[in-house]
Amino acid sequence: MSSTDADVLLGPADIRELAARLGVRPTKQRGQNFVIDANTVRRIVRTAGVRPDDVVVEVGPGLGSLTLALLEAADRVTAVEIDDVLAAALPATVQARLPGRVDRFALVHRDALRVTELPGPEPTALVANLPYNVAVPVLLHMLDRFPTIERTLVMVQSEVADRLAAAPGSKVYGVPSVKAAWYAEVKRAGAIGRNVFWPAPNVDSGLVSLVRRASPPRTTATKGEVFAVIDAAFAQRRKTLRAALAGWAGSAAAAEAALTAAGISPQARGEALTVEQFAAIAERRPAAE
Repeated sequence: MSSTDADVLLGPADIRELAARLGVRPTKQRGQNFVIDANTVRRIVRTAGVRPDDVVVEVGPGLGSLTLALLEAADRVTAVEIDDVLAAALPATVQARLPGRVDRFALVHRDALRVTELPGPEPTALVANLPYNVAVPVLLHMLDRFPTIERTLVMVQSEVADRLAAAPGSKVYGVPSVKAAWYAEVKRAGAIGRNVFWPAPNVDSGLVSLVRRASPPRTTATKGEVFAVIDAAFAQRRKTLRAALAGWAGSAAAAEAALTAAGISPQARGEALTVEQFAAIAERRPAAE
């Protein structure tokens, strides 16, 4: 930590003063919980392994707690913010706290789920305190749209972190687990307590690390085709794959044939399969009559 670090980063009093000045009250609708602890944002940047040459994209920067710490560590930071008031205020916060890094900061005032391009060099890392209510869709969208993102560290609701990092056979293994595994090696990277947020949420948070795979699973099926099998398998997760994939295949018998051809028991359930096995099933979807 530099001698000026404490002055640069936002503490609890800074956050509340800034919010009061802007007339901002965190909303449940947008899943807003602002980080008010400087040690936590330092820990996130450190755990993310942000390097001096990284181009970092941050989703949901809020009042800028994490943004400032990222700007100190990375080459560039692009923040994506949907909230009108927060988006308007963030550049001024950067200017006031890190005037020497203003030219390394960019703001995109949009819904992250609708972002298809970013200004400046391609991002190499994604680091974010994701709004709880849209965490998984935003994460998957960013990984899909920006293949240059090599490393990701997101802070999400603890339950969501468990799902993202779950392995086949786990009770919480499901659609987020398999789709995230299409893009990356995923693991839990720590827990975050409630008292580092304002307002304090009624759930704990967790850090999830995603390191992009060298390539998606090898398959002749498209990503969309594989994801359709995943969605179908978990839409009725208590059913066997023979039953759960009947609609996808056209009939239970056709589903059984596809599963058998892929080397998977028709009596298995989706929670037992790897992303590679879902890809193998997708390759064997019966042709439409």
